[in-house]
Amino acid sequence: MDLPGDVAEVLATSYREVSVQVPLRRDDGSLVVAQGYRVQHNGARGPYKGGLRYHADADLDEVRALAALMTWKTALLDLPFGGAKGGIRIDPATLSQRELQSLTRTFALSLSHVLGAYRDIPAPDVNTNAQVMAWFMDAYSSRHGYTPAAVTGKPIEMGGAPGREAATGRGLVYVVEAAARRWGWDLTGKRVVVQGFGNVGSWAAREFAALGARVVAVSDVRGGVVNDRGLDVDGLVRTVSGGGSVTEIDVAHTPIGLDELMTMECDILVPAALGNAITEDNAAAVAAAVVVEGANHPVTPAADRILADRGVRVVPDILANGGGVTGSYFEWTQNIQQFRWREERFNAELGDRLQSAFTQVADRAEDTGSSYRLAAYSIALDRVARAVRLRGYV
Repeated sequence: MDLPGDVAEVLATSYREVSVQVPLRRDDGSLVVAQGYRVQHNGARGPYKGGLRYHADADLDEVRALAALMTWKTALLDLPFGGAKGGIRIDPATLSQRELQSLTRTFALSLSHVLGAYRDIPAPDVNTNAQVMAWFMDAYSSRHGYTPAAVTGKPIEMGGAPGREAATGRGLVYVVEAAARRWGWDLTGKRVVVQGFGNVGSWAAREFAALGARVVAVSDVRGGVVNDRGLDVDGLVRTVSGGGSVTEIDVAHTPIGLDELMTMECDILVPAALGNAITEDNAAAVAAAVVVEGANHPVTPAADRILADRGVRVVPDILANGGGVTGSYFEWTQNIQQFRWREERFNAELGDRLQSAFTQVADRAEDTGSSYRLAAYSIALDRVARAVRLRGYV
């Protein structure tokens, strides 16, 4: 791209990094002091946008990397946002509902001075959901007045958008549909493996099944299940929605280990859990024709090179899981306009955006002979660099 050094220097670092204490009085009277983070990477194209994750391994380096990914993702999808990310280093599974709410409200108030509908808009991520966003918005609004546009991924009753919950997983399948048309694939009967059965993985599995693909294996943190004829996805969703694990489904299946699942023979592998699922240690054994990154950075750079050398296509995260932030954009605009769309319009707009982005990436990759990942990053980087210059930062 011949990117000038001064522009590269601006884009290589974050605009603002905030680290805060999040004290929590436990139900038993003890005190826990968790560490919270919010990193605002670049806002040249609009207000910062990015999720909040609650995880025991969250740290500043991870949040910093994810914030940069959001900058490239929003630019690739041509959304009027910059990139940010946040998190708290804590295991939410160890918290009661009251403790989780208290933690969230304290976190929101500690960051409220750097957030806002036109400044930085959080959303759900790993181990956070619509309920967490409702608490977060309510705490923020207690200081700034009722501001539904300050947070996305909210419950419908609090200004959420019909279709937003499914947007990341559904959007992933929209991207795969666009790829299938370009590659001359018929998705009917294609073997799909989904690693991670949270919001993204479960909705992706539902959408694949609705198109006639065979979801042959899925997993969560407790293990995996496989059925070569195709799993009962609706049954899996009911089991998990009821608080169970995919391993507890009461239909025909065979247990499978997480490592074995990642190397199953299939047409489409969707790593939709945490990062670094495919590394140089297991990339050579991946037996999928295409890897579609439902999670953020599930394929390490070393693994990416191995997959490329083996001819395994990789649809990168900033494209494949872009449905979430695209859906958040739709929710944000509806909050500002105070006008709710029908879900049919939401899904149609989502499909148009993601399929258009895929076409741009595929065209760039074919024109330059590069991977989809390099093509996606070059498009995104060019858009952000132009905004940086136009604003007069360099």
